[in-house]
Amino acid sequence: MVIRGNSASGKSSVAQGLRDHHGRGIAIVGQDMIRRIVLREHDTPRGANIALLSRIARDALDAGFHVVLEGILYADRYSHMISSLVRDHRGVSRCYYLDVPLEVTRTRHASKADAAYLQQVTDDHLTSWYRELDLLPEGLETVISADSTLQDTLARIVRETDLASASPVPPPFKPSSGDAMDPVVLMSDPRVAAIPVRECGEPLVDVRDHGFRVDPRKQDPPGAFTHVREGILARLKHARSLLPAGTDLLFIEGYRPLALQQRYFTQYRDELAAAQPGWTPEQLHQAASRYVSPPEIAPHSAGAAVDVTLVDQDGHELDLGTRVNASPEESDGACFTHAPNISDQARHHRTVLLNALEGAGFTNYGTEFWHFSVADRYDALMRQQPHARYGPIEWP
Repeated sequence: MVIRGNSASGKSSVAQGLRDHHGRGIAIVGQDMIRRIVLREHDTPRGANIALLSRIARDALDAGFHVVLEGILYADRYSHMISSLVRDHRGVSRCYYLDVPLEVTRTRHASKADAAYLQQVTDDHLTSWYRELDLLPEGLETVISADSTLQDTLARIVRETDLASASPVPPPFKPSSGDAMDPVVLMSDPRVAAIPVRECGEPLVDVRDHGFRVDPRKQDPPGAFTHVREGILARLKHARSLLPAGTDLLFIEGYRPLALQQRYFTQYRDELAAAQPGWTPEQLHQAASRYVSPPEIAPHSAGAAVDVTLVDQDGHELDLGTRVNASPEESDGACFTHAPNISDQARHHRTVLLNALEGAGFTNYGTEFWHFSVADRYDALMRQQPHARYGPIEWP
């Protein structure tokens, strides 16, 4: 989100209001902070702050944050930088210009409580800085008039950017049915399949191009397993930054082609059928879903899920209680994220992994401590969102 306008037009108040609405997960990149405080430079056409604003915004996006770039940001000096940001960002990008008359900016400026700032910035400064309707080229931004209240402006931006459905912290989910002793919502739950998908169209990218440690145990001939959606990669980078020193992620599997997902599901269901000949097809389907997602709603086949674990600085896997991909039968239920039958050390390592991935906005599937997803149907249900952004896609 880009918020532009003349001095005292309300840009900083809008940026802070968006953060207050959303909570953690929004980075405010302020022109004044970078230009005046960090660099202490004049606003010139080739100022160093222009490239620095772009770099900070891009790094914050790559780390999984929503970004609000705010400032006067004169069109003739900053439009190329802003247009490049919008063009390169695969997610939702919106630019807003707060159109406030000079007389109103003077009134708002005079009401500020910072006496030192008022002494330093006078009405003459406001007049010299003021540019009427200094819009970006090519109709890139939406004009918000002075008669829009702060609350109206915030509500509009939240609605138009879909920020309301991008909460980084999931609210507690209370199952409305099922066994009270088993709070894990399974992939086979009909509420998961009922979540609609509004496909965002993000492409798959290869995590090997971004410095991640990759384990070969799930490799497939075309190398699909190392791919995830662009937004998932950004959150993985953020999660990695949240790990304690001496600890790193080991990436095991991301995208899984639909045919391979179907094969995994069928094989596991058949194993259960052989071990439990008296089970009905419905029981087999539900039990298989504890460990392998049904293909039609599988987060891996949407490029929205990752299987990861922890390694030390030398690349040795840490003890998390069971091997990755251990079934409930093999592990006696220890594969469940909050299983009681694991050591204190394994529980500590799981907590480290959970804190990092959930801190970056991922949702864990409670039957598999290693499985995390974002913006798929399961994640949308757990966050009580109206739709998913990633649906099943075919391998290119």
